[in-house]
Amino acid sequence: MEIIEYSMIELIDPTGILSGHRYEFRIYVKFDEEDELHNEKGTGIRVVYAVDGDEGKVASYHLFERATDEILDFELDDEEVAQLAVFCEEQLEEE
Repeated sequence: MEIIEYSMIELIDPTGILSGHRYEFRIYVKFDEEDELHNEKGTGIRVVYAVDGDEGKVASYHLFERATDEILDFELDDEEVAQLAVFCEEQLEEE
């Protein structure tokens, strides 16, 4: 999985119920042609990354087809989710 582009926004909790901060990342990735997640139209991953104190984690994610925003019914393996977590953390450190 190669990350080729991303965008990020902070999600605001209008109720104040959730502690910490939430960020939505739209990460566009490229998979090897042999990978079942490979899509000619492009693949995106919507990641909600939660930060509470010094701890950050991937709270949720889903894959989507970049051209249509249609949700793809696939899951990433643990290593790929860990890669997303590291990527999100690095981007927040640069802010």
